[in-house]
Amino acid sequence: MSNNVTLNEQEETFSKAYATEIRKMKQQINDNDRGFYELDNERRQIFQQAIRTPGRRGEIIKKDEIEKEIARRYQEVNMANNH
Repeated sequence: MSNNVTLNEQEETFSKAYATEIRKMKQQINDNDRGFYELDNERRQIFQQAIRTPGRRGEIIKKDEIEKEIARRYQEVNMANNH
């Protein structure tokens, strides 16, 4: 039981640190012609790594955090456009 708690704490710490890191990445939203695509590039790299080494928890956590960040940014942009 102690190992599971420690593992969950490690995953949570890793997840939070990675979420903070990807918030710094630039990503153009709703404009396909120009801008930065650092977050998309990171997502592609994680996807490719997951294909090479399937089932690794780190890639799963990274993928989840990237998806959350992209969803957050789209929601933020859409909320700003509606007001």
